[in-house]
Amino acid sequence: MARGRSASPTCCRVTEKALQEAIVKFARQRGWRVYHTYDSRRSAPGFPDLVLVRGSKLIFAELKSEKGKVTDEQEGWRSALSEAEQTYFIWRPNDLERVFKVLA
Repeated sequence: MARGRSASPTCCRVTEKALQEAIVKFARQRGWRVYHTYDSRRSAPGFPDLVLVRGSKLIFAELKSEKGKVTDEQEGWRSALSEAEQTYFIWRPNDLERVFKVLA
């Protein structure tokens, strides 16, 4: 019976923009300072979508849809920031519960 089967979860249809809006709203409500480059066409390619700071915590986050691919440039930033012992995440809609726990 098709109705009884679980269709693709709503989270899988969430756009990167909607994911970002949810994360930014939640983070700001909890006192995080949030930075996002509005138009990155003239910026270094691959830099993470969000930079979040609260107290001594600093987070870099790349946001992707469930099927979004990480580019070589994004992987380069992930590697460099991780090597510098900075917190780096790739967050997707399915990660939203974990994201909220990290930011709570």
